[in-house]
Amino acid sequence: MHPSVHARENPDRPAVIMATSGQIITYGELDRLSNQIAQLYRRRDVQIGDTVAICMENHPQFFPVTWGSQRSGLFQVAISSRLTAEEVSYILKDSGAKLLIGSQKMLPVLDQLRTLNPDVDQLVYGADDERNMEAALESIPDTSIADERAGVDMLYSSGTTGQPKGVKLPLPEDEDIAGPNGIAGLAQMIFGFHKDCVYLSPAPLYHAAPLRWNIAVQSLGGTSVIMEKFDPEQALQLIEKYKCDVGQWVPTHFIRMLKLPEEVRNKYDVSSIKSAVHAAAPVPIPIKEAMIDWWGPVLNEYYAGTEGNGFVFCNSEGWLGHKGSVGQPINCVVHICDENGEEVPVGEEGQIFFESGSKFEYHNDPEKTKAATHEKGWTSLGDVGKLDEDGFLYLTDRKSFMIISGGVNIYPQEIENLLVTHDKVADAAVIGAPDEDMGEKVVAVVQPMDMAEAGEELAQELEAYLRQSLSGVKVPRQIDFRPDLPRHPTGKLYKRLLRDEYWNKKNGQSS
Repeated sequence: MHPSVHARENPDRPAVIMATSGQIITYGELDRLSNQIAQLYRRRDVQIGDTVAICMENHPQFFPVTWGSQRSGLFQVAISSRLTAEEVSYILKDSGAKLLIGSQKMLPVLDQLRTLNPDVDQLVYGADDERNMEAALESIPDTSIADERAGVDMLYSSGTTGQPKGVKLPLPEDEDIAGPNGIAGLAQMIFGFHKDCVYLSPAPLYHAAPLRWNIAVQSLGGTSVIMEKFDPEQALQLIEKYKCDVGQWVPTHFIRMLKLPEEVRNKYDVSSIKSAVHAAAPVPIPIKEAMIDWWGPVLNEYYAGTEGNGFVFCNSEGWLGHKGSVGQPINCVVHICDENGEEVPVGEEGQIFFESGSKFEYHNDPEKTKAATHEKGWTSLGDVGKLDEDGFLYLTDRKSFMIISGGVNIYPQEIENLLVTHDKVADAAVIGAPDEDMGEKVVAVVQPMDMAEAGEELAQELEAYLRQSLSGVKVPRQIDFRPDLPRHPTGKLYKRLLRDEYWNKKNGQSS
C-alpha cells in the first residue's frame, strides 16, 4: 500500500503525531504535501535517478519530504542533524546530491554549507531568506506529477578509510509507488504491525531503522507518534496516552526506562504494547529479562544492516530459550566462515555471511563492496558470531570494532585520523569501552609525542581540537595516555588487545 491509497480511503486518519507539540499530519495532508514536494523537485530540475538530501531534526515535515522523494523516483540521503558542516559537506559531495532540504534549527550548519557546497541548492523550512521552503511551495500544485516512479533511500555507513560510505540499493524494479514494501511485509507478518497500529518512534529519523519502520507503518496505514527527543518517562506517557501497540527501540532506551524510580514506572499503563521491536546492539541479558518481566513477552529482536542483505529474528519465547541470541534467519541463509572463507562447525566463531537474493553496493567504494562479498556471492556486514545447534545466531564481536553507543554507530578510524594530525600526538587508537547507560562509550588511547605532557590539560586540549571537526557523539568521553600502543612491526594495530583490556576490567579479569 501507499499513503496516497490511505489518503483516498481515510484522509482524516493521523499519519504522524509529533509527541511534544501535538501537531498532526493526516493522510490527506501527507498525500497533498508530498505531491507538492514532488512537483517542486521537477521545477528544480530534480529528475528520476537524481539524489536529494534531507538534514533536519525530528521535524513534522520529515515525512512529507521523504514521501515526496519516494514518489519522484529519487535516491534520498538522510543526513544526521548532529554532524558538523564538514561532515555533511563530505556526504553531499560523495552522494552527488542536487538539493539539500533542511530546517530552521539547522541554519548554522546550512549557512556554512553554502560556502562548502555552493553547487548544492538549499530549501529550508523556517528560513528568513530566499531558501524559505514554505514560500517555495506557495504556488506549487498538490496534484501528482506526470512521471511518478518509486524511489529509494540511500543511507550512509562507514567506509574503509573511516569516511562514511553510501549504501546504494537500486531503484525498485516495480515503478509503481504503491508497490510492495519489504519491511512493511515483515512488520505485518512477523512483528504484528497492522493498518490500525499506533507506532511510537523514540529515535532520530535520520537513522535507517526509525526511518524505514515509520515508512512501513505509513505504508500499512498506521499512525506514527514521533518523539522529538527521547525521554524515558515521556515514552511511557505516550504509550498510555495514544495506546501505542508497537514501537522500535535500542538497548539504551530500555536501560533508561528501567532506571526510572519504580513508582514512576508503575504510574503508567503500558499494557497496550503488543510488539516492542529492538535492534542496533544486543541487549544485555539482565536488561532484557527485566523488560520482559515488566512489559511481558512482547520484545521482538532482529539483526540486520542498512545494506538489507539479510534478516535474523527472535521473539521473546525464542530468546528465553536461547538467551543472548539475536535469533534465526528468516529471509536468508547464515554462514559462519573463517578467515579463508571456509565454513566452520556449529558453535565456532567466524565472520557472518548472508546468502540471499538482495544486492547492494557501497557508493564510490568498489573495494569495500568486494571486501564484503564472499567468493560464493554471500555478503557480510563484517560482524563475527556463531550459530548454535538450533540455528540461533549469537553476535560475539562488532563490525570492524565499530562502537555502538546508545544505538548510534561510531566509526573509530575517522577519530583516529584526526587525532594523529595534532602536533602533540604520536599515535592513537579509539575503541569502545563498557558504559552502563550507553552500552559503549568512545575512549581514545593516545601515545603523546612527549609522555611528560600526558595528563588532564592535554586531554582537554585534544577534546577541544576534535570538537572543531566532529559531532559531539564522536568526541571521546575518556582520553587515556600511554608511552606506546600495541602495534605489529608491519604497522598493524592490535586494537583487540586494547579493547579486551577495558572490557576485562569491567568483568573483573586481569588484563
